[in-house]
Amino acid sequence: MVTVPALMWFRRDLRVRDNPALLRALESGEVAALFVVDPLLWSGAGPARRSWLAANVQSLAERIPLTLRFGDPLEVVPRTAGDMGADAVHISAETTPYGRHRDAGVETALAGNDVRLVATGSPYAVGPGLVRNGSGGPYQVFTPYARAWREHGWSVPAHTPRSPEMLSLDSDPRAVDLLAEAVAAAPASLPTAGEEAAWRRWRHFRDDLMATYDEDRDRPAVDGTSRLSPYLHLGVVHPRSLLADLGEGAGARRFETELAWREFYSDVLWHAPTSAWEDLKPGLGAMRYDDPEDAIEAWRTGTTGFPIVDAGMRQLLETGWMHNRVRMITASFLTKDLHVWWPVGARHFLDLLIDGDVASNNHGWQWVAGTGTDASPYFRVFNPITQGLRFDPVGDYVRRWVPELDHLPGKLAHEPWKSEVGYEQDYPLRIVDHAAERLEALDRYQSARA
Repeated sequence: MVTVPALMWFRRDLRVRDNPALLRALESGEVAALFVVDPLLWSGAGPARRSWLAANVQSLAERIPLTLRFGDPLEVVPRTAGDMGADAVHISAETTPYGRHRDAGVETALAGNDVRLVATGSPYAVGPGLVRNGSGGPYQVFTPYARAWREHGWSVPAHTPRSPEMLSLDSDPRAVDLLAEAVAAAPASLPTAGEEAAWRRWRHFRDDLMATYDEDRDRPAVDGTSRLSPYLHLGVVHPRSLLADLGEGAGARRFETELAWREFYSDVLWHAPTSAWEDLKPGLGAMRYDDPEDAIEAWRTGTTGFPIVDAGMRQLLETGWMHNRVRMITASFLTKDLHVWWPVGARHFLDLLIDGDVASNNHGWQWVAGTGTDASPYFRVFNPITQGLRFDPVGDYVRRWVPELDHLPGKLAHEPWKSEVGYEQDYPLRIVDHAAERLEALDRYQSARA
């Protein structure tokens, strides 16, 4: 019996373990694995983001024969399938607006050559669109969604093929070189890439940090979070696998809730794809926004004069990652203190974050800005000073990322203006008066709501 080979196209599922799409492809017999360096996505990513992607693609290539190609997937995937005589291209279903549009185009191109595009699974424990309310519509608020998400449940992890036999095709030298150059330029702070590294981090978190996660997850100075978001973003580990190994306790329950937030935002984007870059709720369509170029640049470079804001923005610039509590603080500062429309900040984050997911990132920004899923958001204006004092009470996080303040002990690192030597290392003065800008933000919100 003659078997026709199949093509497995990897995207946000850079793993062998618990990969239903790969298993289905292997049922066909001979399979070749493909990763396409998409110039549209590659050119829009910052150095750390490119390095992280490249390192994980290379790690997958060490486990299986992985063909690397460069170009528009609408051209590259059908051409690769045709060259090898494949009758099917297997994928994990994409859920973002760009991914869905791209896959629809690829499916049409493949169909012209009698090749099927077969989608199995998704990057989520419960695929977007599957959790519905009593009237059959999508949930608009997180808490009832999370309840229904848990009641819906998820499948057990798929088994892992022991030694998948896969075809080896020629790679595009340009793709190989781009990935190698990106890895060579990786910042020293980049996590170790690949499945084994992801599972080592998970076991460390589960065994050593989970018990205090509910308390420590908001403290940016301590290693109190899972740090798994970069791996989840690229599908190096699947959330279903983590849920199956979660255990009991307050920390485990909290971590499950954080995974539910990720899935909730993917569901919101699935039902409202325009919310990727537009306000989810139109109630603040009349909001007045500013475009203060110098202040935005100070925010981007971590020179606003507000220590916790500057620490977070510098951590992002240097590492491609930022603690989630500080993401909320820095987002609030841009939208409420500087009165800038949230997509400006969301784009900056997506360019740099190694875990930058359009659903979680952009709807997280909307949660802060007051245009998203929160029912009563207009009065929420984070005070960057009190937030710093509360979540970094002894100032270790600020001193780590803002060396101009490393001479100030304890909480003085958050309030250098209270020390006679607070500015002796040339830390910048505050660019705005938070109290005044808070009142301005509330006034604008009230006027827009009216």
